Amino acid sequence: MNSVPFIPENAPFSTEQRAWLNGFLAGLHAPVGSAPLAANGTAAPTPNGEPLFILFGSQTGSAEGLAKKIAKESSTRGFTPKILPLNDFASAQLTATSKVLIISSTWGDGEPPDNAVNFWNWINAETAPRLENLNFAVLGLGDKNYSDFCGASKKFDERLVALGAKRLQPRGECDVDYEAVAKTWVAGLWDKLGSNSAPSPTNGNTTDENHTVNGAGGTPALLYDKAHPFPARLLTNRLLNQPGSGKEVRHFEIALGGSGLAYEAGDALGVIPENCPELVAQILAALKATGDEPVRVDDLVLPLRVALTQKFDLGKPPMELLAELAQRSPASKLTALLQPERAADLKNWLYGRDVLDALLLSAKPFTSAELISFLRKLAPRLYSISSSPKAHPGEVHLTVGAVRYESHGRKRKGVASTFLADHAAKAGAVKVFVQPSHGFKPPPNGDVPMIMVGPGTGIAPFRAFLEERAAAGAKGKNWLFFGDQKRSADFLYEEQLTAWQKSNFLTRLNLAFSRDQAQKIYVQTRMTENAAELWAWLEAGAHFYVCGDASRMAKDVDAALHQVIETAGGKSADEAKAYVAKLKSDKRYQRDVY
Repeated sequence: MNSVPFIPENAPFSTEQRAWLNGFLAGLHAPVGSAPLAANGTAAPTPNGEPLFILFGSQTGSAEGLAKKIAKESSTRGFTPKILPLNDFASAQLTATSKVLIISSTWGDGEPPDNAVNFWNWINAETAPRLENLNFAVLGLGDKNYSDFCGASKKFDERLVALGAKRLQPRGECDVDYEAVAKTWVAGLWDKLGSNSAPSPTNGNTTDENHTVNGAGGTPALLYDKAHPFPARLLTNRLLNQPGSGKEVRHFEIALGGSGLAYEAGDALGVIPENCPELVAQILAALKATGDEPVRVDDLVLPLRVALTQKFDLGKPPMELLAELAQRSPASKLTALLQPERAADLKNWLYGRDVLDALLLSAKPFTSAELISFLRKLAPRLYSISSSPKAHPGEVHLTVGAVRYESHGRKRKGVASTFLADHAAKAGAVKVFVQPSHGFKPPPNGDVPMIMVGPGTGIAPFRAFLEERAAAGAKGKNWLFFGDQKRSADFLYEEQLTAWQKSNFLTRLNLAFSRDQAQKIYVQTRMTENAAELWAWLEAGAHFYVCGDASRMAKDVDAALHQVIETAGGKSADEAKAYVAKLKSDKRYQRDVY
């Protein structure tokens, strides 16, 4: 058999172009009768299979990625899947559809992700339709560090039942390390969906969750992802703040050469961090361990020091660990705090405390194996990418605030931020993967105006947006609202931003430095001060973007946006609310919040 032709590495194409051409040529030379491939290289769905809607609510992309994996498997089991954001519920016609899966994360205080808010408003309204014909299943992604764990998926699940829909199986709830739980939940779903076939073979096209694919001439080619991160080299670690700042924001440049990883402006970079060596040493001392003790982590046997450094979350102690501590020390203050009526007091007590604080309360020492049985896995951290691949080929940039503080008599550090700042260069590599955005992108049409609100490290994706537009020669107007504490010390990327402003590429730059005057000024203040022009830009079709803190800043900016629409647009409160909802449904209001 002749080998499949391929594009050599020295051909005048980018990595992405070469990969696409190889796939195209492989398709041309595929044997007659082989399964067709979808655009992403996976098996195309069975054209006459039973319809299955898979709706997702995703803030960072994890739920969307999981929905795509489930869709891929469903297509091998005789279904024709259709994947949609929850806000596109109208396309799913839920009043007539018989089977739907919902995969959703939660953010804030049990709130739905941005691309699920309209869906929740629809099913939660008094006018919501009855859904007796609908059979559904809900899988929630959450974080047990938050009090309302999987809160959005609980709301969806309970409300659908109240509207007459029938559960196919009980709601699934996944913690940060969600893959194994999700896999088990999905495996139990197929019989209930009426799948009467086992998954069809992949004919060798993919293995190990797409970790390897057949490349040119059948040669396996490695694909890096969350499960198999790329060991990248840290090129630059530069402090962005000037003397007199109360913050430590750093600019990191990371080499991606040889990884095959590709990203777009608006995507996030996943970083696999390591715990602080000093904290690990303190925990080993509390255990009276050397660190050389062998412990089992999944299928690996590792020295305890390595396991604590690389595999486990040493931050907020899990509830299971606290319950065990209460049993070992029944007279301790912690035992009383674990009573259901003391939930608020327990939350206050946990603030700023970590696993070491919990261990020091124990009257009976833990063995190494006992401790790790209670610990959660160390999860990747996602950072908004602050560069355009067009401006920095082969590199990815991050803008990260290093977290350092003192609490309960000890100095504390953020895990990933200080790993990047203090230890990544010594470690020799930063393990990374690309987390694609589910819609947080510059406008596809470069002529469309763009309004960006990004105080502090929220500037990150907007630096990428602007670099992308500059490299592409986009003609659309650009307006940035940026703020921080002091102009003299905290004007991140000042030289680059002011140069863009002088060239009129950055049409407007409104700054808000809260500590430079007696009365604090924030980005939302600047928005309301410029209400008339902001409204004019929106009416001209501008896309509106926000990046930063979800709990305070993003809510204040959203309130300011409603105020602008009311005052400058002459709308009532209800009309402003409808206007904002239309911006969201038209994908002209996008948020990257955390």
